[in-house]
Amino acid sequence: MPTIALEPLLHRKIIRQTNPRFQTELRKIKPFSLSYRSNQLNVCGSFSIFKPRKFLAVSACSNSSTVTRPSESTEIIYSETFQLKLRETVEGKIFIRLDKGKNEDNWQLTVGCSLPGKWLLHWGVHYLGDVGSEWDQPPIKMRPPGSIAIKDYAIETPLKKMDATEGGYCLHEVKIDFDCNSKIAAINFVLKDEETGSWYQHRGRDFKVLLVDYLCDGGNVVGAKKSFGLWQGALGQLSNMFLKTEAHQRTSIDNKKGSAETIQPNKPLEGFYEELSVVKEIVVDNSISVSVRKCPETTNTLVYFETDLPGDVVLHWGVCRDNNKQWEIPEGPYPPDTEVFKSKALRTRLQTKENGCGVRGLFTLNGGLEGFLFVLKLNDNTWLKCMGNDFFIPLVSSGGLSALSGEHQCEGKGTMISLGFNSGSGDVGETMTKDNQGASHTSHTDGIIKDIRNLVTDISSGKTWKTKSKAAQESILREIEKLAAEAYSIFRGSSPTFSQEAVSEAEAISETQAMKPTVKISTGTGSGFEILCQGFNWESHKSGRWYMELHEKARDLSSVGFTIIWLPPPTESVSPEGYMPKDLYNLNSRYGTVDELKNVVKRFHEVGMKVLGDVVLNHRCAHYQNQNGVWNIFGGRLNWDDRAVVADDPHFQGRGNKSSGDSFHAAPNIDHSQEFVRRDLKEWLRWLRDDIGYDGWRLDFVRGFWGGYVKDYLEASEPYFTVGEYWDSLSYKYGEMDYNQDAHRQRIIDWINATGGTAGAFDVTTKGILHSALERREYWRLSDGKGKPPGVLGWWPSRAVTFIENHDTGSTQGHWRFPRGKEMQGYAYILTHPGTPAVFYDHIFSNYQSEIRTLVSLRNRKKIHCRSNVKIAKAERDVYAAIIDDKVTMKIGPGYYEPTNGSHQWSLAIEGRDYKVWEAL
Repeated sequence: MPTIALEPLLHRKIIRQTNPRFQTELRKIKPFSLSYRSNQLNVCGSFSIFKPRKFLAVSACSNSSTVTRPSESTEIIYSETFQLKLRETVEGKIFIRLDKGKNEDNWQLTVGCSLPGKWLLHWGVHYLGDVGSEWDQPPIKMRPPGSIAIKDYAIETPLKKMDATEGGYCLHEVKIDFDCNSKIAAINFVLKDEETGSWYQHRGRDFKVLLVDYLCDGGNVVGAKKSFGLWQGALGQLSNMFLKTEAHQRTSIDNKKGSAETIQPNKPLEGFYEELSVVKEIVVDNSISVSVRKCPETTNTLVYFETDLPGDVVLHWGVCRDNNKQWEIPEGPYPPDTEVFKSKALRTRLQTKENGCGVRGLFTLNGGLEGFLFVLKLNDNTWLKCMGNDFFIPLVSSGGLSALSGEHQCEGKGTMISLGFNSGSGDVGETMTKDNQGASHTSHTDGIIKDIRNLVTDISSGKTWKTKSKAAQESILREIEKLAAEAYSIFRGSSPTFSQEAVSEAEAISETQAMKPTVKISTGTGSGFEILCQGFNWESHKSGRWYMELHEKARDLSSVGFTIIWLPPPTESVSPEGYMPKDLYNLNSRYGTVDELKNVVKRFHEVGMKVLGDVVLNHRCAHYQNQNGVWNIFGGRLNWDDRAVVADDPHFQGRGNKSSGDSFHAAPNIDHSQEFVRRDLKEWLRWLRDDIGYDGWRLDFVRGFWGGYVKDYLEASEPYFTVGEYWDSLSYKYGEMDYNQDAHRQRIIDWINATGGTAGAFDVTTKGILHSALERREYWRLSDGKGKPPGVLGWWPSRAVTFIENHDTGSTQGHWRFPRGKEMQGYAYILTHPGTPAVFYDHIFSNYQSEIRTLVSLRNRKKIHCRSNVKIAKAERDVYAAIIDDKVTMKIGPGYYEPTNGSHQWSLAIEGRDYKVWEAL
């Protein structure tokens, strides 16, 4: 039964009337069933926005006996008040009015709202002759008092709370004065409630008030002669919105001059008044008080309940005789309106208090009982539980018993409880005892595994599977992958943690490793929650002690939240950077000695990080020349001859077979079709795993050989994680990138397919599209023709390793440098989206460090993983926005976007230059 912890209490506010001309009746939203959300549960009841709350009366009971509160003289052995908050939805109005001022030239726009809150008008103007949808700031004299500038495109003005009147509600409003002879063609705005962070828009777009009528409206124009209709906005906030407005005629414009002065409205400005219905969730605080007393005349125990919860409240209860908390039905007598539920528990409808505000109940129990167990039922689908468990009330005055089920300890009044959700018939009997939870843990697990195996058998042998399209098959397999990732997420979340005070660092690491599942999730592709750090740049070899420098920074890198570090090529190399390997078993390189390498790998393991080795399998530099003076004879432990070199590379006169990929002309390309080559490389990779301690591989230049050979190597070396560098050019025409890059990402996916899906690949497609989107302000590129991310992560996210820079593209090489100054937009994208994000070393130890830390922390906290779901909310010229797993919302670009509090409340987690990221509360 999923539950969540309740947030701190918020107090409801009463709305009072202030302005008769805006008077309207605000309606209550009918109560509705609780619906489960990943981060928040809303329980909605009836609520009057005009007057203090009145609770509904309880249905008549068969026994009309009143509940009498226990005498104050009885001995109190336990007392507790549990605080909770419930969410209720109320409906109000947004008012928009355009009035003539003191004369024909002066006009006034009034925007008001009748709901409680701290309201801001976020607004700007559109000038005559402007092209596009961008806002401009209005003239200073047009800005009401209290206005502040937002960057260079908008103004925020607080709505003023008007004086209360007899009508019973308050109005917030703001007035904007302007000269209709100015060059302002339209006023654009959205409303923001600072208390909740909600943004109120029109059909997910800005409200627009036209001051000239030649402009084309986009269905979001307010003004005279507009009709209304009910519409549930995409943002879930405006429930009563406009229908399409009447078309306006555009005046002719002097095309030769093209100046703003030639544009004139074709008829005078008209005033109007319009109302929009708007809904908002408010928080109402409630509590449950429980007291336990001993009756001095008898051995009975009296349990008294009192709550201000509205409506019919049913107490689903039982007792237990020891601290195992196994439910039993006690002996009678029982309170009025009590019935037995499935011979497992009792259900009692609590009785209305004399003043009508809330309900209460008194339960008389015999002696010899240890505790009172209960959950509260508000309706068929809404249950209140305590931190995900049944409430446990001690009936003995031992003082050491917990008021909470499990190991959660109460600390007096103000204990926060959680709302438990149970669908269907509302049967919570399964939570009462271990016997009622079904079969034992082992048999339950075996049953799940058996079902999965049966499914796989059906897939592999069934005729229906063979007849399904490739797309359908991929969809099923991806769904299985997604379920596996979610299951593993639950496993990770349930693992215990260790404090430094309790155990030493080494012991904690040992314990953590012992808790990892023995079953492989997917060879070479990790768990799905990896965040990769590239631990070097193009100049790192120059220090001569790079391994030792990383050793000193291991704790810092781990504290950022990285789970894997990618180390530079370890082998002896003709080039100092390591990408022209010679003797593969000689690991004394420009980065350090083999012993230093082992020490730094061990250190990263100690701080909880995996280590990737950068291995070059495509080519190898020779030790000796053949009889023709060509360098193609190898020495060292792998003393291959020219049969190990492909035959179709004219530079190195190999005697092997033809190449299975593209040539790397700077060194002999290895022929992986040779059995002895594959055998030796498998043995080498296993040695790196066993002797050095690498956990996986970064594979250099995988375009040079068939992915099927990679599958062979990975099956032999069993890496935890592998990523291949498949880098080729995107599609361009006349110097401009094509919108459709499907062919490019298909080539990368073809390579991944050739590996049998055992490796991921760097998402070069996404990097390239980000370049154009950010550099040219073409954020629409970040949504493909089907509304998905346009890179590899849009098609096969669990195999996409996203990045914005590496040692080749950035650093001092700069082969394909990310747009300068926009790096954090790139990280805001890849660190919130599916795929496995990789962060470049130069950016970690730069001015970006704090922002990167925050984004990595958010990704880990919200458990965003490589298979997370993306809903693209906006992909326009100057802004891209997306919602990931309904847990994180992000936007990049200078354009406007804010999430709305529909099913979630959103809190701003981080904001930087042209990017924002929010998290669900």
